[in-house]
Amino acid sequence: MKKILLLSITFLIPWLTNAQPFTHADTLRGSNGPGRDWWDVTHYDLHVKFNIPDSTISGYNIISFKAKPGFPQFFQIDLQSPLILDSAIVDFGYRFYSKKIKGQTRTIVRSQRRKLNVGQDGNAWFVKLDYAGRENDRRPVLKIKDTAGFIPNLTIYYHGKPQAAKLPPWDGGVVWKKDKWGNPFIGVACQEIGASVWYPCKDYQGDEPDSASMSFTGPDSLMIISNGRMRDSVNNHDGTHTLTWAVVNPINNYDISPYIGKYVHWREMYPGLDGPLTMDYWVLDSNLTIAKKHFEDATRMMKAFEYWFGPYPFYKDGYKLVEAPYLGMEHQSAIAYGNHFDEGYLGRDLSGTGWGLKWDFIIVHESAHEWFGNNITTKDIADMWVHEAFANYAETLFTEYYYGKKAGTDYIVGVRKNIRNDKPIIGFYGVNNEGSGDMYYKGGNMIHAIRQIINNDEKFRSVLHGLSSQFRHQTVWGKQIEDYISEKSGIDFSKVFEQYLTTTKIPVLEYKTENGRLFYRWADCVDGFNMPVRIFDNAGKLKWIHPTGAWQVAGDEFNTVKADENFYVNVKETGDD
Repeated sequence: MKKILLLSITFLIPWLTNAQPFTHADTLRGSNGPGRDWWDVTHYDLHVKFNIPDSTISGYNIISFKAKPGFPQFFQIDLQSPLILDSAIVDFGYRFYSKKIKGQTRTIVRSQRRKLNVGQDGNAWFVKLDYAGRENDRRPVLKIKDTAGFIPNLTIYYHGKPQAAKLPPWDGGVVWKKDKWGNPFIGVACQEIGASVWYPCKDYQGDEPDSASMSFTGPDSLMIISNGRMRDSVNNHDGTHTLTWAVVNPINNYDISPYIGKYVHWREMYPGLDGPLTMDYWVLDSNLTIAKKHFEDATRMMKAFEYWFGPYPFYKDGYKLVEAPYLGMEHQSAIAYGNHFDEGYLGRDLSGTGWGLKWDFIIVHESAHEWFGNNITTKDIADMWVHEAFANYAETLFTEYYYGKKAGTDYIVGVRKNIRNDKPIIGFYGVNNEGSGDMYYKGGNMIHAIRQIINNDEKFRSVLHGLSSQFRHQTVWGKQIEDYISEKSGIDFSKVFEQYLTTTKIPVLEYKTENGRLFYRWADCVDGFNMPVRIFDNAGKLKWIHPTGAWQVAGDEFNTVKADENFYVNVKETGDD
């Protein structure tokens, strides 16, 4: 098949160097290229049949969209090998004509449904807006005037054996497992690899459908769960049934997910900030007793996070916690849970302080993504710190809410041992590239430092609430979040973000003594770094200083420099000029 050539990677991202071996495929996957930027997804209507004996799937996705003026004549649809795109049908609804017949004006209705030509370039499939099957006929099917008054649909049919997850949720795909009784236990974890590993979509994080419907077919002896609320259940009279779930809020591609297994269910109503919230729990039938006790952390989580972040963002779709055949994922309104009903992270405390064993890590961390990751989603995974830094800091806020500020401080300081400083937290834009895993622990410590500098917890909490409301159900660039925090706090944090997000250097608070006087400055920092910090005076009390890159003299109340542990900095005595 003839391939469609896109803009070169060096044109799209001129600051790449030879040290960054990104490919044409990376650009197709990570950029809002010419096959994507002219149309916005409004709705997915996904239909998938799971054929468990041979680990294959088949189905179709009806993608509703809005077109923008001046678009090229092709869609980019993403579907990863070895899945096969069978055909593409575009449906522009109906066109209406007025025509006089025997002296009377009649309305003529003509369907605008066409099969389209498809080309392939790796995992990107290009659906071309010309008539399929007509040699030398390349008249465009869609003109901008055709989209007035209705939303057209593109239906993609596909089938095949999807990639099986190797180490979910990190090395993801479809998870084909069995429970301890030998029943099928199936799920999907695809954040890093992309939703196109199991269904055709516009696999670009910057464009979310405004709503979605998911119809999944599988054995009628098993329950099938997905995001949002169940809309329909159909017995197919062939040993299978089809269950339809739907969300009425925007949802990112990787959050759409099925769970298939021998599930049981219970529900409670939570008196939330926006009214009664349904909280549903689905676990394997053999785990019902332990889960009913253990999942009490879910309501504790909701209480703490509505306090810190504002109302749960998806009241209309509800909240669900679903046992999964892998550790966990933040699937919107259907959080995946696989932490074996242990406290901590698989029974471990990531902070080493003991506080991380007071609650279930997966329930707390993955649910925090409902606010940061699902409610607020980054357009490019290079900015994934917005998801993970806030979710990491949510662990500290949860700990503080129930066990006090000292416990929260101990926790956030404790997780610093996990920081690697291997590469910048912000990745390369446009090439599907995440930054360092330090987006978790270092990112959380950065937010903790910002909170100290604001030095007013009510204002800090109002900033968090403001983020949740200002960017509600939106996709954003990380810079928007940075600018909002600076604006609403009244403090310019641009150099703090630059230091912690774009370099691997830990700020060094250098000091020296000359003629009995103490001097201090910032070193190993970006130009203009001027973060204020608290240090202990001679009486053991914390006081603010405002270092810059130039030496400053300390007051008589200081004879050494010992920084407040709430700041992720190093302190070093030096004799340098």
